[in-house]
Formats: sequence, structure tokens, C-alpha cells
Amino acid sequence: MKTQVAVIDFGSQYTQLIVRRIREQGYLARLFQPSELNVLKEINAIILSGGPRSVKEKNAPDIDFEYLKDLNIPVLGVCYGMQLLNIKWGGQVTPGIVREYGPATLSISDPQTLLKDVSNHSQIWMSHSDTVSQLPEGCRVLGENAAGIPVALQWNEQFYGIQFHPEVSHSKEGKKILKNFLSLVKEKPAFSIATFKDELMASVRDSIGGKKVVCGVSGGVDSTVLALLLHKANINVHPIFIDTGLLRKNESKEVHDQFKQLDVNIDIIAAKDRFLSVLKGIEDPEKKRQRIGDLFLDLFWERAGNMDIFAQGTLYPDVIESATSGSIASKIKTHHNRVQRILDLHKEGKVLEPLSTLFKDEVRALGKELGIPKDMLYRHPFPGPGLAVRIPGEVTEEKISILQEADAIYIHELKQAGWYEKIWQACTTLLPCKTVGVKGDERAYEHAIVLRAVISEDAMTADWVEIPYEVLRNISNKILNEVSHVNRVLYDISTKPPASIEWE
Repeated sequence: MKTQVAVIDFGSQYTQLIVRRIREQGYLARLFQPSELNVLKEINAIILSGGPRSVKEKNAPDIDFEYLKDLNIPVLGVCYGMQLLNIKWGGQVTPGIVREYGPATLSISDPQTLLKDVSNHSQIWMSHSDTVSQLPEGCRVLGENAAGIPVALQWNEQFYGIQFHPEVSHSKEGKKILKNFLSLVKEKPAFSIATFKDELMASVRDSIGGKKVVCGVSGGVDSTVLALLLHKANINVHPIFIDTGLLRKNESKEVHDQFKQLDVNIDIIAAKDRFLSVLKGIEDPEKKRQRIGDLFLDLFWERAGNMDIFAQGTLYPDVIESATSGSIASKIKTHHNRVQRILDLHKEGKVLEPLSTLFKDEVRALGKELGIPKDMLYRHPFPGPGLAVRIPGEVTEEKISILQEADAIYIHELKQAGWYEKIWQACTTLLPCKTVGVKGDERAYEHAIVLRAVISEDAMTADWVEIPYEVLRNISNKILNEVSHVNRVLYDISTKPPASIEWE
């Protein structure tokens, strides 16, 4: 399919969200690096993303502005992109003393085109340090923040810029602003998940040919969709499920039954002891992820023998948080599917990640197209390293057992109360400390459990869920009464950002 909208990636953690928002409007968008701008020919619109750098820095990311103008298509600069365009058009940008981050208010001064039908004083989301200090001649101010600083600009009939991030859900009318920008595009929308599925299967067949593919499966949505996609594309695939011992209670059997229902045969490896061995004494979360990722590969190679391609259900949030979408992005944490050995295999052309440009909801839509039942598709996300990243500090068999029991109660009670499907992800964390309590009239020095539940569209941003007190009270009571060695239950009310969804 032809790319209709090109998003130029300057390294923002939210860049791929722009791609996703454009796809929601029915236009096929793809991500490109700044150096790739000059190869774009039949593009209908371009969006310049935000980024962590300052436009005033030496060797700051740049574009070929004259080439961009010669394309004669709509252009939107977001955050860094707006600051860069303002300089290119002859204005000035000044480094701020402090970073402006979080919610702000948009005061509309010109409600035409880009801000058409957007409410005055609408909430927007900021994440920047530079400020537009001087506008070029002929530049129109479309909107300002509460301090009167321009945050929405228009330089000519096709060049626009906004200082805030319309792609994140915290910008309440961001989707409307992007839709207004897309109204300038001459071609009609041509993207759907159904056509994307057909294109993806054809692309996989063309790239793999008759090679043998080993596919890592976990039972989660991502790897389930991947395994069925490869199966239906008639790829020579060997799905392997590794029981790390870091899974939820009874999860190994559930995964086996799930793939049997999909008519996909999986190879199960029981490896709890080996994972506990490599994690012994390790407290640093990055080292835990690295060791888990390396052992995964060791086990795959041992079982698969001579294979040509390793396939995994990597999604875009994994890529962007691991800072592997480009050198401009900032690293948040290393995902287990982005350890160095995986990156080395990438360089050898031995890794297949068909879902790596998609977000969770897009993968679910793709799974629906493939015929996967709803209960499988809407299972809560579960981290690749499993409970190891829900046990800050050293991972031990006793801690795993405690956490599995508490997690099983939490998930079961959420389902019983009708709250499981209202939540995007619910997880349980075992704190790396003990607390004083009283049990049976005696002093108890035991573990503390943290419950977390968030709503999100894409894992890039998330808000905590206001579960009713009576539901939380019931969950807490059951955990305290039924799980040994626990005397305290807490509820995490942090948003992402600044917190991440998982604790490690």
C-alpha cells in the first residue's frame, strides 16, 4: 500500500502515536528518519515530530527545508517540529529556563483550518524546553497558552505548527486537530486493518520464502496474533512456549489450551530452575531483563536447532522505550526482546517482527481479523520478563509464589466484580521490603503487595483506574487472609508519565 502521510521522527517517545492517530483517520502513515526526507516523492502530507533535543543545540536534527517546500503538500510541525519550522521561516527560538511538561490550556485566537471546531481553553499536553521567542513576518498565531506564548502557528497556506502533543490522549481535542490537518490532504483515506492484514501476510511470505521460522509465544495477545498470522500465511513455523516459572498461576496450562483451540501446535519447554538460577543475586532491573532475554534465546536455540529466522511479537512501545527506533530517541528501559543478542540478530537479518509498527489496540484489531476469540484478544498485557519485573530486587521462588497467589486473587475478583474488561492492565507487585503488622495478636513482619490498574490506548500514556472502594476492600481482605507472608496491601495511583506501568 502507498504511504499517504510521512511522519519524520525526531526522537519523541510519542512519535509512533502520531502514526497511529493518522491511521485512525484512515490514512496510511509510516515513520521515516530526517535523512530519508529527500527520498519521499508521492507523499500527501508530512508531519515533523517532537524530540528530546533542543533546536539550538550544535548538530541538532535538521531537514532539507527547500526540498520540503518544493513538495507543495501540507506540513505540520509538532513541538520540536514547530520550533524547527519557525527557525526555517526566519523566526527565533529561545531555550527555556525550565521544561514545560504536563497539562496546559489552549486559548484560540484564530479558529480557522487547524483549530476549526476546537473548544477555546481546551486542555493540551506539553513536553518541551524551548520557546518560540520571535515570529517571522507573515506568521499567523492560531493559539496561545495561558501565559500568552504562541503554541499554534501558520506560516503559509500549507505549513502549520503546534507546540503541544495532539497525539497523546491528555490533549483532549488532539484527534480533532489532526483531523483538521488531514482535511488539507487531496487524496481520500485508503487504510484499514483488513487491507493491512493482507499486505502484512504477503510481505511476510515474500521476505521469508521457504525459510524455517522459530516463533516465541507466551499466550499474550501479541505473540498469539503473531503465531496465528504466520500459521495462516503458510510459513514453516515452529512455535515455542517457555515456561519460565515467572508466569501467573496455572498459566502454562492455559496457554496450551488456548493454542489448541486455535489449532496451532506449540512446543513447551519447562525452564523454571534455569531462570531462577540466572536471576539469583541479581537486583538491578536492567540486568534482570538482559539475563532473561539471553536465556530465552539460549533455550530457543537449544530446542530449535538449525533455524533461519527468529520471530517475536514485538510492538512499537517495546521498540521506542528501548530506544531502538533511531539514535535520536531516549532510552526508558530495555525490553527483553531488545537485548543485545536480538539487536545482533537484527543486523544479520535473522529477526522477524511483523507487529513492530503496531500498538496493542491495532494488534487486537488484527487478531479479530484473523478470527481470534475476544477473551484471548482482551486478556490484559503481561510483560515478557514476567513476574521478575513485578518483584523489585532479587527474584526468589518464595517471592514468586507469594506474588502468584496475590495476583490470582486480584484478577479473579476483578472479573467477579465486572471490572476486568473495564481495565486495560491490572498487575500486582511485591515490594522489596517487609512491614510490621499484627496477626493473631502477635507481631508480624511480612511482605507488602501493591495493586495497580490502568486505562490506556497504547501503553505510551496511562491513567490509574478508580476501582470502587468496596471492590478494593474485598480484594485486600482476601489477599491478607489467604496469602501467606503478606500483611499489607497498597494501591498505586500514579499516571504514566511520570511513572511507568510496571515497576521495573
